[in-house]
Amino acid sequence: MYRSSTTLSLAMLLLLAGCAVRIGDGSAESESDPEPAPVTARNQPGTGMGLYEPEQHELYDGRFVIVGTNVHQVGRLDDESPWDHMGDDASNVAPVGGEILIDVDEIANTGTFRAELQLPEGDYVVELDRFHEFSPCQDGGIAAYLFEHGDAGCGDSNWPKSLLYIAGWGYGRATLDGEELYSDYQIHFMVTQGMRDRETLQVQLEPAEGPAGAVNPAAQQLDFYIRSPENNDANHPNREVFDHFFAMAVTWK
Repeated sequence: MYRSSTTLSLAMLLLLAGCAVRIGDGSAESESDPEPAPVTARNQPGTGMGLYEPEQHELYDGRFVIVGTNVHQVGRLDDESPWDHMGDDASNVAPVGGEILIDVDEIANTGTFRAELQLPEGDYVVELDRFHEFSPCQDGGIAAYLFEHGDAGCGDSNWPKSLLYIAGWGYGRATLDGEELYSDYQIHFMVTQGMRDRETLQVQLEPAEGPAGAVNPAAQQLDFYIRSPENNDANHPNREVFDHFFAMAVTWK
């Protein structure tokens, strides 16, 4: 009887000890949970799925050939200051003729960007002469599959946060009816999720709730601007020149 009681007591102690170890292990894991990953152009809080980076795919060649049509201009070339060339309420947005052409190698940071547009003032052509990285998230001047704008930590908040399929930054020029209009101005282009409503063309800068950007993932658009180095705080954005266009039809080739 004594042996049986002793054996039972030892068994109970071992069982309790095992439970104590398991509870302790769980508590230790809770205390040592990893810190949240930092917010970067490819890591945003609250995302519900993972996405392989382009470089993780062995077939990724970095080549993006894209054409934008159904182009709209925000404002006019001859608008008097102060003006708003973001056009979030679409009140000063108008369709223009022509197309926007992208043919770039994201890996090599090379290629071409050209817009050939028919504006009320004449034939307007914008060309990017050299790619340039203004910020580390721009990956040498051309970047693919990154989050930009809004609270993404990359780019300004003049646009809602969006996944950018391809984007480029650099310096270029514009001509009007063959005559030089701008030289060595900054250019930014991006192919984004749907930032503008399909019907109204309006933009909602911030979501009503949640960390995801106020965009429609079922649509795409191509957006670009060419801007002067000189500032003018009376304008929005605050540049002396900020010619802004977007294409609502995007074709990948």
